[in-house]
Amino acid sequence: MHLTGAVVSPGVREVPQGYRLYQVLELAGGATPEADLAAVNLAAVVVDGGQVHVPRKGEAAPPGPPAVSGGPVTGGRMPGGGTGPGGAGAGMPEGMVNLNTADAPALEMLPRVGPVLAERIIAWRTEHGPFARAEDLDAVPGIGPALLEAMLPLVVVR
Repeated sequence: MHLTGAVVSPGVREVPQGYRLYQVLELAGGATPEADLAAVNLAAVVVDGGQVHVPRKGEAAPPGPPAVSGGPVTGGRMPGGGTGPGGAGAGMPEGMVNLNTADAPALEMLPRVGPVLAERIIAWRTEHGPFARAEDLDAVPGIGPALLEAMLPLVVVR
């Protein structure tokens, strides 16, 4: 996990699977006084190979999907080689979710995907087997052309 921004000791930390952002912050000496902790999800599970930026108060969040499997952090990056719950899998491109291995929290990081739709994706995968290609998401009930278009740049099939 790569922690940047308003933290006492930014840098890379090796953490056990299932660690939450607040635990990684503790390992880094905590947040600095100017940190905007309301802009991050301290309860989110971090993923191996991810990066989280803790912004300073008034700092705009950089664009991009979060680096945790529990909801938005800021514009952190998704893992390059996630192995945590719903992790992206070794060798994953930055910012991508693997449709064939992601758990519900990881899927919920995708645009307009909440708990119900995440469970539908997992149910479809369980019933029909792994996705052959990302475009197969259109077979999942509740995913129409507009949502599919929004999701395609953020998902892969491995």
